[in-house]
Amino acid sequence: ADGSRNLSLDSIPMGLPMSDPTAWATAMNNLGMAPMGMTGQPLLPDFDPALGMMTGIPPINPMMPGLGIVPPPIPPDMPAVKEIIHCKSCTLFPPNPHLPPPATRERPPGCKTVFVGGLPENGTEQIIMEVFEQCGEVIAIRKSKKNFCHIRFAEEFMVDKALYLSGYRIRLGSSTDKKDTGRLHVDFAQARDDLYEWECKQRMLAREERHRRRLEEERFRPPSPPPVVHYSDHECSIVAEKLKDDTKFSEAVQTLLTWIERGEVNRRTANNFYSMIQSANSHIRRLVNEKATHEKEMEEAKEKFKLALSGILVQFEQIVAVYHSASKQKAWDHFTKAQRKNISVWCKQAEEIRNIHNDELMGIRREEEMEMSDEEIEDPAEMKETEESALVSQVEALKEENDSLRWQLDAYRNEVELLKQEQGKASRDEDTTKEQQLKLLQQALQGMQQHLLKVQDEYKKREAELEKVREDKLKIETLLETLKEQESSSSRICACSQEKECPAEKTLSNSPVKSEREALLVGIISTFLHVHPFGASIEYICSYLQRLDTKICTTEVEVLMTRLQHTFKQELSGVGASLEKRWKFCGFDELKMT
Repeated sequence: ADGSRNLSLDSIPMGLPMSDPTAWATAMNNLGMAPMGMTGQPLLPDFDPALGMMTGIPPINPMMPGLGIVPPPIPPDMPAVKEIIHCKSCTLFPPNPHLPPPATRERPPGCKTVFVGGLPENGTEQIIMEVFEQCGEVIAIRKSKKNFCHIRFAEEFMVDKALYLSGYRIRLGSSTDKKDTGRLHVDFAQARDDLYEWECKQRMLAREERHRRRLEEERFRPPSPPPVVHYSDHECSIVAEKLKDDTKFSEAVQTLLTWIERGEVNRRTANNFYSMIQSANSHIRRLVNEKATHEKEMEEAKEKFKLALSGILVQFEQIVAVYHSASKQKAWDHFTKAQRKNISVWCKQAEEIRNIHNDELMGIRREEEMEMSDEEIEDPAEMKETEESALVSQVEALKEENDSLRWQLDAYRNEVELLKQEQGKASRDEDTTKEQQLKLLQQALQGMQQHLLKVQDEYKKREAELEKVREDKLKIETLLETLKEQESSSSRICACSQEKECPAEKTLSNSPVKSEREALLVGIISTFLHVHPFGASIEYICSYLQRLDTKICTTEVEVLMTRLQHTFKQELSGVGASLEKRWKFCGFDELKMT
């Protein structure tokens, strides 16, 4: 019995299946316990715990000495039944099950210590250890003279097992003396050791969490860019070569920018930096050309999208026409009620989608018209002025470049003279190196002279272009003056013609179009019927007009169209039951006839 004291409930696997009630009842009967189901109801109502299958063995309690187990947590809907616990030197009697559970204080964080009150006066630490050792490993017991003590366990879950004994009456041996009895009150206790261990554990968890977050951040952090090398003549030549290459241009420009910001530019390196800046400037034309190609691709994509959208709209119009023809009475009567409902819903959905796509296409066309109007507003004279200013700026830049090249030539000549003077003084060992330097300088001078000649040619070409532009400007100014004179003369002629046409306007008052609203309707209907060359019914025309104005009715539209016989004509299409009246636009035909 003493050897099996430290057994716990978790270490004893229950091998019996819970689904077999007879096997479960047999096992509990062998232990001398009342067979209970999972819901708390007895499996055998006539079970007598004194009659076990193994005679001579008293009924076993979960808290009996030697087993050292505490029953598993009881579900809230199942009534908790506490039983008598027998120990070596004492007996624990359960409280009245009808009384409310004993009150406890709020559980401190990391609590491993319990307060035990109501101990017998004759109770010793050995008896306390005997009772509470069944709940788990006891680390320390601090007993007071006033019938209470504090017990510290090794783990936190053991405190919950100790609270199970709260409310039990304890009796030492078989004595009924008051000093040998007491009622146990077990509650949470606040201990500094528990709080310190809990804080240490929390700090350790926080450190682990910070370490884990740091690892995550380092894993998702983008790699830092490589460091920029320090300036030297060798690195300068490498960067100058990279600047000429389109693929390595961005990397080389970043290096050049870093060198300039570091202050690497001085009198000795100014020429190298100027040549690198000049090669960087040569990429502007390439970038402008790339932008132009991308804009062209975007325009082509817009055109493709517009064509595809117009094709989709044509198909939507065909589908809506199918729905409208199906909703006419000659076909509508043959459909069932559910089929009619589905057709009407589909028709509404198709019309909504068609209207959305139509608005989108109209918006694209409106934007294109606005862009075209902006381009027409621009004056050609202003364009010439901008071109002239651009040419002037280019000529000025070429002048500055020419001056800088002359200064560089003077500097190179001075260096050559200095080298010649030093050559006579230097020893024969240095002659070879100076000759190489002289050759390099001469080659550089030749290259600069060739570049100067090219710049001068370009300068002459730009001057010739400037003269041509000025001549064009003078011609345009003369043309503008002649145009203004023609406009003034034409305005006079128009004023005379308006006076002559005044009596003709009186005759126009008798025209069939009586108001501006009717004129607008005629224009909209004619454009609509021009898009539909095979004609359209009066209902289809009115449905289109009612999107613009809901007050328009079919009779008003039909009266207006019958009044204008030279603009609109009505034709009958179909045979028999499929006979249908269609209106067509005939304005162009009448114009040809007249």
